[in-house]
Amino acid sequence: EDGEYAARFAQVAEELGFESVWVVEHAVMCVEYASVYPYDPSGRSPFAAEVTQPDPLIWLSWVASATQRIRLATGVMILPQRNPVILAKTLASLDRLSGGRMMLGMGVGWVREEAEAVGTSFENRGARANEAIEVMRTLWRESEADFDGDFTKFRGVVSKPKPVQEGGVPIIVGGHSHAAARRAG
Repeated sequence: EDGEYAARFAQVAEELGFESVWVVEHAVMCVEYASVYPYDPSGRSPFAAEVTQPDPLIWLSWVASATQRIRLATGVMILPQRNPVILAKTLASLDRLSGGRMMLGMGVGWVREEAEAVGTSFENRGARANEAIEVMRTLWRESEADFDGDFTKFRGVVSKPKPVQEGGVPIIVGGHSHAAARRAG
């Protein structure tokens, strides 16, 4: 949460030869939740509700301005909780400003209560994430883009800047389900 600390952390990581810094995302932390954390036998997240988690893209923007080479990544961004048209522009902007260092680590989320708090459906999160990937890639690839999906529709739009990286910002899929494995493939 401290800008000086974040910048110095990334600078030290870069000086030590680390390839990348990764930052997690939860828009909110739920004090009480029934959802089961899938990565611990207890079913409970190791993060208490009081843990500070800044917005990952704001944090990475700050860190990008303080570094030169280290790659910048979300690990993971909860993709179905984001508007893919706005996210495509934000990621492309950060990729361009950082000289092509951005990577999008994405997942669909495991906390139903968080999805509800931000106004998204927990039930269709996989389908929303799949479509969001296609929306972003379309906007990054096409000079004038059209898209007709279940959740996102547009015709004749231009989204600039484009990412520096050929093919757009790399998307790394996180998860533990068969659907996540298919999405990654």
